[in-house]
Amino acid sequence: MTGNHRDTSMNRRRALAVTGGTVAAGGLAFAGYRAAFADGTTAAESTATAESTAEATTTSSGSTCMTLMTSVTEGPYYLDGALVRKNITEGKSGVPLTLRLTVVDATDGCTPVPGAAVEIWHCDAWGYYSGYTTANPGGSAPAESEDGSTADDNTYLRGYQIANANGVVRFETIFPGWYTPRTCHIHVKVHTGGQKEDGTYEGGKVNYTGQFFFDDEIAQEIFTLEPYAQHSGSYTTLDNDMVYDGGGAASGLLTLKPVKKADPARGYKGFLTLGIDPDAENTGAGGGGGEGGGGEGGAPPSDAPPAS
Repeated sequence: MTGNHRDTSMNRRRALAVTGGTVAAGGLAFAGYRAAFADGTTAAESTATAESTAEATTTSSGSTCMTLMTSVTEGPYYLDGALVRKNITEGKSGVPLTLRLTVVDATDGCTPVPGAAVEIWHCDAWGYYSGYTTANPGGSAPAESEDGSTADDNTYLRGYQIANANGVVRFETIFPGWYTPRTCHIHVKVHTGGQKEDGTYEGGKVNYTGQFFFDDEIAQEIFTLEPYAQHSGSYTTLDNDMVYDGGGAASGLLTLKPVKKADPARGYKGFLTLGIDPDAENTGAGGGGGEGGGGEGGAPPSDAPPAS
C-alpha cells in the first residue's frame, strides 16, 4: 500500500524544514546523541570503533551474510517520497538509536553494493506513524498530538540514506515504540538503480522489503522509560509476532550495543548486514510474508481515538 490512505488532517507542524538535510533532534534524543560520543572519546574514535566491531561481526558470520534476507510485506504504513537524510527524528522524543547497515550482494560473495538506497520508517514512542497520526496504536496512549514536538506529521521517522563505497549507511533515530498486534520493529526497503532528486530518491527498483527486530529484554526495558511508559497495554514478543520467523539476523534481528550499559536511556547502536539480490525485485506490496489482518497485512487500524 502506498500513500493513498495518509492522514492529512493533522499537519500543524509544517514549519519544520523538509529539505532532506539533517534535522536536529530535541530533548532526550539530542542529549543521547551527544552522549553517544562522550566517555572520553572523540566522534571519530567512536565511529571507528563501531565500524571495526561491525566489520568483525560481518566477517565472523559469513554464512549469515551469504543468506538472502527474508522479504516480507511493506505493511499498511508505507508512504512514497521519504527524504534523503541521516537524522529522521524531527525532534520526536525517545531513546536514541544509531543504525549502521551494510548492503551486500548475497549472490556475489557478499560484495558491497555502493549506491544502494536504504529506506526506513517506523512508529514513534507511542506507536504512531507519520501520515497516519490518528490510527489507534492499541492499549492506552496519549493522542499523537500531545507529544509536544515540532515534527512534521507526514515525514517524521522516515528517510533514505545512500550507501557509500563499502555499502554502508547510517541513520540517527529513536528506539521505536509498539502497536497492537506487532512487536517492536522498523520497516526497510533497499532500492538500486535510481538517484537522489529533489531531496528524495527516484527511479530504480526495490530489491528487498523487510523489517528489523529488537531483542525482547532490551525492548521491554526501554518501554519502562519515558515517553514509552505512557503507552500501556499488551506488548507482543518476538515469539508471538505475526512477521518475525525466528531466523535471527537473516530475518532482520539487529545486533544491539548500548552506549552505556548501566544507563539504557543513553541509547543503543544497531548493526545488521543486508544480503540482497540486486537483480531481484520485491516491493512488498499486497501483503504476504506471514502477515495477517489486524493492522499489518491490509488496511491500517481503526482511526478511533486511543483509550484515555
